[in-house]
Amino acid sequence: MRSSMKLQYLIPLALILAGCGSKDQVASTPDSTTAPSSAKKVLKVALLTPGPVSDAGWSALAYEGLQGIKQDLGAEVSQQEATDAKIKDAMRTYAQKDYDLVFGHGFEYNKPGVELAKDFPKTVFISSSGGETAPNAGAFRFYLEQSCYLAGYVAGKLSKTGAVGSVAVQNYPSIVSTLKAYEAGARAANPKIKIIPTSYFGTEGDVAKAKQATESVLGQGADFVIHQANAAAQGVFEACKEKHAFAFGTNANQNDNPSGIVIASAVIVAKPAFLELAKKVQDGTYKGEVSLFGMDKGAIDFVFNPKLSTQVPADVQKAVDDLKAKIKSGALVVPKDNF
Repeated sequence: MRSSMKLQYLIPLALILAGCGSKDQVASTPDSTTAPSSAKKVLKVALLTPGPVSDAGWSALAYEGLQGIKQDLGAEVSQQEATDAKIKDAMRTYAQKDYDLVFGHGFEYNKPGVELAKDFPKTVFISSSGGETAPNAGAFRFYLEQSCYLAGYVAGKLSKTGAVGSVAVQNYPSIVSTLKAYEAGARAANPKIKIIPTSYFGTEGDVAKAKQATESVLGQGADFVIHQANAAAQGVFEACKEKHAFAFGTNANQNDNPSGIVIASAVIVAKPAFLELAKKVQDGTYKGEVSLFGMDKGAIDFVFNPKLSTQVPADVQKAVDDLKAKIKSGALVVPKDNF
């Protein structure tokens, strides 16, 4: 009878102990299908440029924007030059590598990005200029016309020959629009100013051709020249120095160019635009559109060269400051083409 009583107590105890052992075993084996992941997906962003990021201008400023994304968002970034037929191949390669965002820095990247967007719905393609869009593709536009207008105003006020001109690599709509704004600013300062037609030299990065194009403009009487020459800008500056003319820097602040003739720069500050767009892609709120970034968002500026400040009378500097304030407030709307 005593054996029977012991057995009655021992059996439940054994079951309890077995249950505890089973519970410990389950707890020590992680369930990979239900365990929450603490790892946050790293944003992958690529940049395609028409020239080297060492050009101290158009491509360099975009690279600074890309580095801003890397620093502020912890993104994985990549950059390469790609022009003409190589544009689509480069975009496709990045999309196949699961990049979240591909920036194409220029008007020429807009159409290829929109065309590829339908094949890679998880990648967003954004060009800096252009008018075509898709659900995961679009463009943003730096309102560089604002600072080019101010450059034209300065040229119109200070020109001693009564003629100003411009030099550019290609007649892309985005480039043409900025040069029109420059001409409008010159006419606002001096209705009688002579505008020398833009000289296009046609080859990306060709310093010699850029210099020849500038010499042509100077030979027609211009003593102030603005450029959209990208990596070939040095040719513009060299020609102006030899002919004792002044030049304007564009896209990046080029006031420190060794030529010593850059009187002011029409500047793009890329980080605000690049960062805003990248954040939208990161949080999944980006929708194909064309965005505009100007002085009011801190993306555009006009900067006098302090080393040449004696060449710009105080009243002209004040007039430029007043115009800048009106542009920021919206009281002055600088003309720009729609494309």
